[in-house]
Amino acid sequence: MSKKILGIGNAIVDVFARVDDNFLSKNNLTKGSMKLVEKKEFEDLKKIIKIEKIEAGGSVANTMAGIAYLKGNPSFFGKINSDKFGKIYKKSLKKINVNFPYTERKENLATAASIILITPDSERTMCTYLGISAQLSRDDINDKLIQDYEIIFLEGYLWDKEKKIQIAMSLSDIFCVTRHRDDFLMLLKNDLNILIGNENEINELMKKNSLQESIKELKKINKLIIITRSENGSMAIFNNEITNCKSIKVKKVLDLTGAGDLFASGFFKEYLDKSNIKKCLETGTELAAKIIQKIGARLN
Repeated sequence: MSKKILGIGNAIVDVFARVDDNFLSKNNLTKGSMKLVEKKEFEDLKKIIKIEKIEAGGSVANTMAGIAYLKGNPSFFGKINSDKFGKIYKKSLKKINVNFPYTERKENLATAASIILITPDSERTMCTYLGISAQLSRDDINDKLIQDYEIIFLEGYLWDKEKKIQIAMSLSDIFCVTRHRDDFLMLLKNDLNILIGNENEINELMKKNSLQESIKELKKINKLIIITRSENGSMAIFNNEITNCKSIKVKKVLDLTGAGDLFASGFFKEYLDKSNIKKCLETGTELAAKIIQKIGARLN
């Protein structure tokens, strides 16, 4: 049995629909953006789309699903309500063998959900209602629960940890990095063992204009740093060494949802199995290439 990894993050139900560019402009939505909405706006939008698929989502949950696809042993912890979407969420994770140790209860806010609008160019535009997921706090997590895992993968929260547990974090998006740059740098230097981000996020974090300049600075920080670069592949910086990996060319990109999340799945599954860094990057790349040829963020 593989060593265990626990993902902690926003428990969001993904609602997928295909739309044209005209739909976005008519509803004042910026292509490729992620807009936070209130419950009413979410419900109004849901009424005027043709839903193609509903499944459990959220960046970290997507990564755990990818590890389950690789026959790993992942768990995910996020806050849901005992409403319709909460039940869908729990069932969706159970179906694909992701352990979900959170006990849902009747809450004052609804389970989080995100409408993901996919345009013909495969770009995704998201309207997200965070609901109860944003209320996840340290008090929800039992210390005994955390002790069981070898790696805890976070979406931007940090919990107290025992020394034997490694803490990994994804940078999520460039706006998130801009807002929390100083905190993220401090986390990287003092608390994190592993950081994953794309080229733009990493440059934003290091306040540099080129990746080469960022790498020079990152080499001074003795942590495992993974950088994804879309068609330019990926790389890892560790112990002053750089490991590169080429991308995989795909025939047709259908949807970019989950490419980074699934890259993390492949990377962590191999890392937990004690594979070398090159193999970790290669498996991450394989999963990212597979997921962009499907609608949604699930290979299962």
